[in-house]
Amino acid sequence: MPGEVLIVGGGLIGSSIAWRLAQKGARVIISDAGTLGGEASSAGAGMLSPNAEFDKSSASRDLGLESMRLYPSFVEELQAETGIDVDFRLFSPHDGIVDPGALLRALHCACESRNVRIIREHVTSVEPRDHSAVVIAAGAWSERVRVPNVTLPAVVPIKGHLIGFQLEPGALGPTRRLGETYVLQRSSGFLIAGSNEQDIGFDRTVDPAICEDIHRRAARLFPLLENATPVQRWIGFRPRPVEGDGPHIGRVAGSNVWLAYGHYRNGILLTPVTAQRVADEIQATQASA
Repeated sequence: MPGEVLIVGGGLIGSSIAWRLAQKGARVIISDAGTLGGEASSAGAGMLSPNAEFDKSSASRDLGLESMRLYPSFVEELQAETGIDVDFRLFSPHDGIVDPGALLRALHCACESRNVRIIREHVTSVEPRDHSAVVIAAGAWSERVRVPNVTLPAVVPIKGHLIGFQLEPGALGPTRRLGETYVLQRSSGFLIAGSNEQDIGFDRTVDPAICEDIHRRAARLFPLLENATPVQRWIGFRPRPVEGDGPHIGRVAGSNVWLAYGHYRNGILLTPVTAQRVADEIQATQASA
């Protein structure tokens, strides 16, 4: 509807933008093809480590560090508004974890309490003239949305496996990581080990051999896992940009369309900064119109 901001995609990125816009008084609608945040957002482990993700100085590393600085206040505000504990913990100023599933629940609760309309439908095309602004935040599916007179930057789905163990709470301590292998533990005791990368399209098969390889690698980091049995195995699709090193965040020139996708392995880390930038830009643009 005219006057409403349409956000295509209800994962962490889309929902956080909706929340920030609703806080500013905007009328917002989220459209998502299935369960809100049911893809990359809920599949991620929740590791927040910009220095580990980016081994050299770059714009992407700076963006990660900026988002990490925003995380404590972002979480504090969200938890105060919803009463939902998102299991956010800092081990150092630049190293922490969060439960992405709990973060999603809190964001959806905050959106609903601020009258964000949520529509569950598969969006294949959008007419920007029908809305005050449009935000494309559909992760690895973003470029499939057709927008008149707008060429959306391409992304590819990078498949990653993860496995989970139920251990005693506090068994691990801080996150352990070596190369692509990592282990982290929720306050509940649920321990997650990952990961791998495959550029094979939207293949949802869980490969037992890959899961076994992750188990072996994780046990080298945390020997207690050697004799432990995984209680869960799953996959997710990370949206990797085809061109450029960082995510696509910001306005498409000459339009009322904003991009908020292509975060690759760092969608959870970059949630606060993406929400702030996109919401602030939309508000500023509409205020000056």
